[in-house]
Amino acid sequence: MADGTPCGKENPHVPLQARTQRTPSRRTPHRAAGRAGRQHPRTRGLLAAALAAVVLLGMTACSGAPSPGPSATGQDSANAAPVTFRFGTGADPAGLDPALVADTESYRVTRQVLEGLVTVDPVTGAPAASLATSWKESDGGLSYQFKLRPGVTFQDGTAFNAEAVCKNFQRWYTFPKNVRGDGSGTMFKQVFRDFSDQPNDSLYGGCTVDGPLEMTLQLKRPLTGFLQALTLPSFAISSPTALAKGTANILDRTLNGNKVSRYALHPVGTGPFMFTSSAKGSVTMTAYPKYWGKKGQIHTLIFTTYNEPVSRLAALEDGTLDGFDPVTPSNFDKLVKAGKQVLQRDPFSVMYLGINQAIPVMKDDKVREAIAAGIDKTTIVGKFFIAGTATAGQFIPPKLSGFNNAVAGIPYDPVKAKALLKESSYRGQEIKFYYPTDATRTYLATPEKVYAEIARELTAIGFNIKPVPIAWNAGYVQAVTRPGDHALSLMGWNGGYADPDNFVGPLFGAPNGELGLQDPQLVSKITRARSLPNGPERVAAYDAINKLIAPSVPAVPIAFPISAIALSDKVASYPLSPVLNEVFNQVTLAPGK
Repeated sequence: MADGTPCGKENPHVPLQARTQRTPSRRTPHRAAGRAGRQHPRTRGLLAAALAAVVLLGMTACSGAPSPGPSATGQDSANAAPVTFRFGTGADPAGLDPALVADTESYRVTRQVLEGLVTVDPVTGAPAASLATSWKESDGGLSYQFKLRPGVTFQDGTAFNAEAVCKNFQRWYTFPKNVRGDGSGTMFKQVFRDFSDQPNDSLYGGCTVDGPLEMTLQLKRPLTGFLQALTLPSFAISSPTALAKGTANILDRTLNGNKVSRYALHPVGTGPFMFTSSAKGSVTMTAYPKYWGKKGQIHTLIFTTYNEPVSRLAALEDGTLDGFDPVTPSNFDKLVKAGKQVLQRDPFSVMYLGINQAIPVMKDDKVREAIAAGIDKTTIVGKFFIAGTATAGQFIPPKLSGFNNAVAGIPYDPVKAKALLKESSYRGQEIKFYYPTDATRTYLATPEKVYAEIARELTAIGFNIKPVPIAWNAGYVQAVTRPGDHALSLMGWNGGYADPDNFVGPLFGAPNGELGLQDPQLVSKITRARSLPNGPERVAAYDAINKLIAPSVPAVPIAFPISAIALSDKVASYPLSPVLNEVFNQVTLAPGK
């Protein structure tokens, strides 16, 4: 991948792939191949093509190749009838300023409206040209020069240029505390480690305008996954005019219970869709007629929230929806029997139980070990996740370098768990267990049921569990990621790019309110590993990190979930992505639908 690896050196990352299998149509009576664990012939062909692409990738230059300029599909003619596409989601977005949010549903919207310098290659997972047509790494990984795409305008008419890019980076670097909070929820801090008020701790070295369509980003220390990190929606480029007009750094509005700016109610980017409106449970966008790339067939795109899986299923069946995400295990077979398309993403997320060591009893190693030994991951995965989901013993998925086969985590052993708890400092005090309601996540399709099973298992070994349900849209993420009284919490992380730092860095790379973890040795190891060049030394570094995390149990990894979406017969193809880089101008509609 084009991730700063010097030319001629092998990159150890395994390509990200999506399961492109499709369930049979109504005319085909047999069951879906994917459910039975077999590969559809079309899937095998695409996998072979992906592997071929990886071989070719190893021979390419370090700079990104320009992607095509403005183009039109056969259905893009001005005479084509406008198409409205309705897609169901499991929760409302938390906000529409991608620099200040990190939830899947917010990103689902902003990916349509805003673009970054680089995007994700759909086959290999490598950084690919987007608003930047090419780039060059220099100065030992401390400098990246970008050439920008000409002829691009923001949706408000503002010209896209190097100055606009640098204004965005400067805004992120100088976020005031009253906007960013402690910063742990922003990808800027997770990637660059800190802001302008702590310059010695930040990796960000500045953005320089070298010409109208040329600019340079500087780092203070090398970051191996830097280009991959720039594919994150958080680093999408907003119109500077819209940021100023929308007073983007003043959070004086609300959206779905969250404090946001006026800009976060109406984002403006360079993407294929323009934001039109939002209301409780719905977001509407329309195609941007001056988009530089593929226009696509969809004119109006509507995301509608359905909190209950059964409601999403019914809406697809009666034609109200053209697709929805995610599919729950209970709906999977119903969709198959109805002849609907079900597309599965390969696992690139981890679902886990957070443990907050700011709660005194949770600092006790034996208490945390008892929790880990008391959870039956096999039962949880078998009951509440799509078939093929694997139990997790670590936080780095198997497809990434740094995954350590020797790290299995603490095995389920309720007898040992009871003994550990008896030896510990725990004396029956109430343990507050936070879990989300009224939401379905790609990594956690049925949170209430998963909570109930884990609570039952922990109660059985002697814990006094107090349930604390919080609706997702009532601030669940904020409640469990900031300092508070949550002893346990259900959470998950969907990877945004193909680098192990994207998984262990956000959780363990710096102190945070979610885990209340103070482990300088672990932080030091993660800081070192993320700057090492790809190769055996970096793999060994992440192996060591996994070995350090597993026995200390700062959190309990439970599953590497497979997620799935459902589509109507209206859809001929969908840009399925393990990192959820799914932009709807890439959707192809079936003729006559």
